[in-house]
Amino acid sequence: MLAANFWTDYKWFESVGFTSVFTTELRTRALLFVGAGLVMALIVGASMYFAYRMRPVYPPFLEQQGLDRYRASVDPHRKLFFWGIVGGLALLTGASAGSDWQTYLQFANATDFGATDPQFGIDLSFYTFVYPFLRVILGYLFAAIIIAFIAAVIVHYLYGGVRLQPQGQRATPAARVHLSVLLGVFVLLKAAAYWLDQYGLVFSERGYAFGASYTDVNAVLIAKIILFIIALVCAALFFANIYFKNAMVPMVSLGLLVLSAVLIGGIYPAIIQQFTVRPNEQRLESTYIQRNIDSTRAAYGLSDTEDQTYDAQTELTQEQLVQEASTIPSVRLVDPSVVSQTYQQTQQVRGFYQFPNVLEVDRYPTPEGGTVDTIIAARELEGPPEGQDNWLTRHLVYTHGFGIVAAAGNQVDAEGRPVFTEYGIPPKGELSQVSDGYEPRIYYGNEGAEYVIVNAEPEYDYPLDASSEDVPTTEDAATPTPLASPTPDSAQAPAGNSEEGEQSPTGEESPAEEEGGGATGGDSGQATNHYAGDGGVGIGGLFDRILYAVKYQEPDILLNSAINSESQILYERDPADRVEKVAPFLTVDSNPYPTVVDGRIKWVVDAYTTSNGYPYSNPIDLADATTDTFTEGNNTVDALPGNEVNYIRNSVKATVDAYNGEVTLYNWDDQDPVLKTWSKAFPDILTSKEDISDQLMNHLRYPDDLFKVQREILKRYHVTDANAFYGGQDFWNVPSDPAQDGNNPEPPYRQTLRYPGDDAPTFSLTSTFVPQNRENLAAFMAVDSDPTSETYGQVRLLELPRSTVILGPGQVQNEFQADAAVREVLLPLEQSSAQVTYGNLLTLPFAGGLLYVEPLYVQAGGGDNASYPLLQQVLVGFGQEVAIGSNLQEALNNLFEGGEEPLPEGEGSEESPQQEEGEGGAPSGDLATALEDAAAAYEEGQQALQDGDFAAYGEANQKLEEALQRAEEAAQGGQEEQPEEEQPQEESGG
Repeated sequence: MLAANFWTDYKWFESVGFTSVFTTELRTRALLFVGAGLVMALIVGASMYFAYRMRPVYPPFLEQQGLDRYRASVDPHRKLFFWGIVGGLALLTGASAGSDWQTYLQFANATDFGATDPQFGIDLSFYTFVYPFLRVILGYLFAAIIIAFIAAVIVHYLYGGVRLQPQGQRATPAARVHLSVLLGVFVLLKAAAYWLDQYGLVFSERGYAFGASYTDVNAVLIAKIILFIIALVCAALFFANIYFKNAMVPMVSLGLLVLSAVLIGGIYPAIIQQFTVRPNEQRLESTYIQRNIDSTRAAYGLSDTEDQTYDAQTELTQEQLVQEASTIPSVRLVDPSVVSQTYQQTQQVRGFYQFPNVLEVDRYPTPEGGTVDTIIAARELEGPPEGQDNWLTRHLVYTHGFGIVAAAGNQVDAEGRPVFTEYGIPPKGELSQVSDGYEPRIYYGNEGAEYVIVNAEPEYDYPLDASSEDVPTTEDAATPTPLASPTPDSAQAPAGNSEEGEQSPTGEESPAEEEGGGATGGDSGQATNHYAGDGGVGIGGLFDRILYAVKYQEPDILLNSAINSESQILYERDPADRVEKVAPFLTVDSNPYPTVVDGRIKWVVDAYTTSNGYPYSNPIDLADATTDTFTEGNNTVDALPGNEVNYIRNSVKATVDAYNGEVTLYNWDDQDPVLKTWSKAFPDILTSKEDISDQLMNHLRYPDDLFKVQREILKRYHVTDANAFYGGQDFWNVPSDPAQDGNNPEPPYRQTLRYPGDDAPTFSLTSTFVPQNRENLAAFMAVDSDPTSETYGQVRLLELPRSTVILGPGQVQNEFQADAAVREVLLPLEQSSAQVTYGNLLTLPFAGGLLYVEPLYVQAGGGDNASYPLLQQVLVGFGQEVAIGSNLQEALNNLFEGGEEPLPEGEGSEESPQQEEGEGGAPSGDLATALEDAAAAYEEGQQALQDGDFAAYGEANQKLEEALQRAEEAAQGGQEEQPEEEQPQEESGG
C-alpha cells in the first residue's frame, strides 16, 4: 500500500509537471531521516557501548546474584539487542525528523527581510527561518542525551556498574565518569537553550501585548543570561568530575542549576511583574505595546492602511440626490447567497448537476466597453442519478460538469429573475462567444468523485434536449415600469414550475423528468464525450492498473475491460487541493472561483505564504478569523484550517484549468521574503507575474480570506497609539449578519463603489465595524480589488466621529422591520404562504454619508422545491431614515422625498393637473407635448439607472421635472377653460 501510494504520487507530479517538488521533498526528508537517525544512533549506541566496556570484572555479589540469569539471557544476544535498540531508535527519530523538512528548507534558504526587530536589532529572518530550526536541533539533542543516559544507567546496573542497595558504593568510578559526562552534555545543551531563550522573548505572552514586555526585557532577559552562565559553570563541574570521581560534585552542580532556575528564572520575574509593572502597567508597557502595534500591522500588510475621519451626513434632499447621483456606480442587488436556488432551478438542466450554495462575484465586460459585477458559478457534476450510483457510473461515465452560468449583478427581469449573460447547454451567451474553441467541460472542480477514468466507457456529456429558450437575458432586463408588489399568496413563482414534471422557465425538463444511466448515444437524447486532454495519468498498462487498484482498494479498476491504452485516471481534482499539493509550502484560500479566460474555464486560487515567527506580531487563528455566515452551515465555502500564524501575504495567484487540470503558480508578490525563501528551495516552479494575460488579470481579485484576517486584526489594531490601545475603549467588532439568525459575523461583500475622493468607481471588497458592546456604525472598510488599478490592495477605513450616531447594519435591519411605510409592504408578504428572504445588506459611501441597500426576495409556496426566490423589493437606508421600493430608483425617491412622487399632486379637483383631450380622449396641444417629453425623460432616466450612469440619471430627472412643470401649467390652462370637468391625474414613477 505504501509503495503504491509513493509511486502513484510520483506519477501524478510527473503528469502536472512538478516533479521537482516531489524529488526535493523526498530528498530533504531522506537527508533529515539519515542525519537525525544517525545522530541518535551514535549518541545512544556510544553510551551503551562504553557502559558495557566499563563494566566491572567482578560485579557485587549480593545484588548481582539475582541478575545473573538476566545476563545469561542477554549476553548471547547482546549484539542483536544492541543493534535492535539502536536501529529502532534511529528509525523512529528519522521518521520524526522527516516531518520537519519545511523547517529545514527555510533554514537552508533563508532570505533577509531587510528589517530588524526592535529589541536585539537582528534581521527578522533569524526569527522566521533560523530560530525554529535551532529549536528543532536542540529538541532532538536533548532527546538523544536523555535516552543515552537512561540506556547507560540500565547497562551499568545490568553489569554491576550501578547498584541500588545503600550498602557500599552505589556506582563504580567508571560509571560515575560516564554518567557525569552525559549530565555535563545535558547541562551544556541547557546553557545553549538559555542563550536561545532570550531571542524567544519576542514571542512572549507575559505582558499586556504579544512580544517581549517590560518584565521580559528587564527581568527575564537578565535571568536567562545569568542562567546561561550558571549552566556553563555547572557543565564544567560535571566534566571536572572525570578527575574528582566524586558524586557530590555533580549533585551540587545539578542542585545549583535547579535552584537558580526557580529563583532567578521564575520568582524574580514574578516579583517584578507583580510589584513593579502592575501598579504602573500603562506607563511601563507603553513602549512594548507600540512595538506590538507596529509589528502586527506590518506582518498583516496593514502598515499603509489609509485611515480617515468621515463626517457622515445623515440628511439629504432631492436636489442633493440629483447632484450626488453620479457618485453611485451600478449597485449589485443580486445576492450570490440567495440566487443559488434560482440557478439550480433554471440552469441545473439535470438533477445530477449542482451549483454551490454561495455563488461568486466577478466582473465581465459589457458590450458598451465597461464592466459589470457578475454572479458566476460552474455547473458541476454532483454524481450519477439516484438509483444508478455505482462504481462504473460514478467513476467512468459521469465524469465532468458542463459550463459556466453567469448573470448581471445589477439587473433582473420583470419577474425579478437574474438576467443571464451566460447560460444553457450547449452554452450560450457573452462569455462563451469571447473566443473560438470555447471548452465548457469541467473535469476539475469542487464536486464529483475522488477520481474518474476517462477514455474507457462512453462518458455522459450533456442532454441533447436541453433548451434555454425562456432564459432572461440582458435584452429582457426589467423595463422602467416598477415591478408590481406581489399579492400575499401569489408572490411571483417560476412560471409553470409549480408542479413536479412541468416545464421550468427555461423550457427544460424539471428534475422529475430527468433521464439517468450511462451515455448511450444520440438516440437516447444524450451526447457522449471522448476526453482529448492530457491532465491525467495513463492507466493502460497492467502494472499501472494494479497500482491504482491497490491505492483506491478497488478491484474493479483491474477488472474493467473497457480500460485501454488511451485511458487516463484523473485524481486530485479539487483546485485548492491540487495547488496545495504542487506547492505544499502555501496555504490556499478557501474560496477558489471559476473564470472564463481565453476560451477556457479556469479556477483561480489565491495562495498565501504564512509564518508564526514574526517578532512582536499578534498571532491569530485562521479558522476563527475566516468564519462567517457563508462558512457556517455551508457545504461549499470553508474557513481556513485552524493554523495559528502572525504573518501572511497573498504571494501567489494560481490557476487550475478545469479541463486538463494544468496548474500555474504566478509569483504575485516578488518582494515577499518568505516566498523568496521557498523559491530558492523550489526553483522554477513559479511563473513570472508579467506572464499573466490581460484577460486573466481582469479576473484576479483581492482574496476573501486575507481580507477577513485583516478585518479581524483591525478590530483592535486600527488604534495606533499605545496609550489608547491599552485603554481599549475604541476597539471594534464585526457586526453579526442582520439577514441571518445567529451571531456569526457578517461576510465581506464584493461590490463596485466610488470611494470618497476617487474619480471613478472601483471593484472593491467591503465590510463594516461597530463599537464593542454597541450596534451603531463605527467604521467602513474597503479594499481595492481590481488588480489593474494602481491602488490594488490598498486597505482603507472611513472612521465615523463618535459624536454622530450612524445606524449600524443590525439597527438598520430593525428600522426596516419597524418603519410603518416598509411594514405596509412587508406585512402582507410575511402573513402569506410566501417565503420572504432578506438579501445582502450592502453599505456604500454616498453623498457624504453612508447608504444601505438591501434586496428583498419572495419565494412562492413557502420555499418548496418547485419555486425559487425572486427579487421583488429594494430596501434602502440613509442616516436615520429608511424606505422601500420595487426597484432601486423608486426606493431612493421614497427615501429622499418622504414617499412623494416627483410629480406634484393637488389636494382638490381644482388643483389636480388636467389633460387636454383630442379625439379618442387623448391629451392634445401643449399638454400632450409636455407629457411626451416627460415620458421620454423618464425612459432616459430608467435606462441610465439600469446602465449605472447616474450622471445621466441626474440630467434625466432635471428634464423630467421641467416637462412635468410644463404639463402642470398646460393642465391648469385647461382647467380654466373647462372648470366643471374633473380631469384624471397623471402619475410618474420617476
